[in-house]
Amino acid sequence: MKNRFLNAFALIALCITVLISCSTDESQEVVNNFKNIVVSDEFDTDGALNSALWTFDIGRGDNGWGNNELQYYTDRPENVKIENGLLHITAREESFEGANFTSARIKTQGLFEKQYGRFEARIQLPWGQGIWPAFWLLGNDCEENTWPLCGEIDIMEYRGQEPTKVLGSLHGPGYSAGEAVTKSYILENDRFDTGFHVFGIEWGPDFVNFYVDDALYNRITPEDVPGEWVFDHPFYIIMNVAVGGSFVGPPNAETQFPQTMLVDYIRVYE
Repeated sequence: MKNRFLNAFALIALCITVLISCSTDESQEVVNNFKNIVVSDEFDTDGALNSALWTFDIGRGDNGWGNNELQYYTDRPENVKIENGLLHITAREESFEGANFTSARIKTQGLFEKQYGRFEARIQLPWGQGIWPAFWLLGNDCEENTWPLCGEIDIMEYRGQEPTKVLGSLHGPGYSAGEAVTKSYILENDRFDTGFHVFGIEWGPDFVNFYVDDALYNRITPEDVPGEWVFDHPFYIIMNVAVGGSFVGPPNAETQFPQTMLVDYIRVYE
């Protein structure tokens, strides 16, 4: 483990080097103790997803997941497929089952759930007003302890109208939705929709560290949350592209469709 306390000069140099919105919280540290891959999907085989790892949420985004989203989630290849070594999750403008947009939301619920480790994915994001992609974790007890009691870790969340900024957040009892504990990472002189970047967390018993391309930009501990720390049980992975919703607002006349999130790989270490 690297030094627990970074001196002020090192922190300033780190902020300049990685070009992020960086605080001077001396408790920030790179843990990097998670070396052994326990599960991965490299998306090397074209076609459908690996059914031993992934399943789907199906239905209207405004009827069951909140947030006033506008899409209908499907498992159709038009919305989710593997092609040329990449996972494609595609939001489309089309009439389908009473919605005006379609997309996909995939998850490992009941197939792969883990407590602690490093979770990362290499992703190129879509863009445009009202486009809302995310890579996140949800507590596996959400059916018994309704959200946010079960906990949520947003490894990467992004407003399509802000293509240079992503957010990493924790949601729990007393700090959820607009009151989540969160911080943004700004990509200087570049955009997240023009190339691939690695989004990850390292999660242990009393911390969650957030990274972009291995640059640590946020560390959250039990002392940082205004309620109960609920990140002490297994979580499962979710990846999706929403359309509209309270976080991003609706698409406008300038929003182009289709919009696709490309995923090169997803890996989990312990």
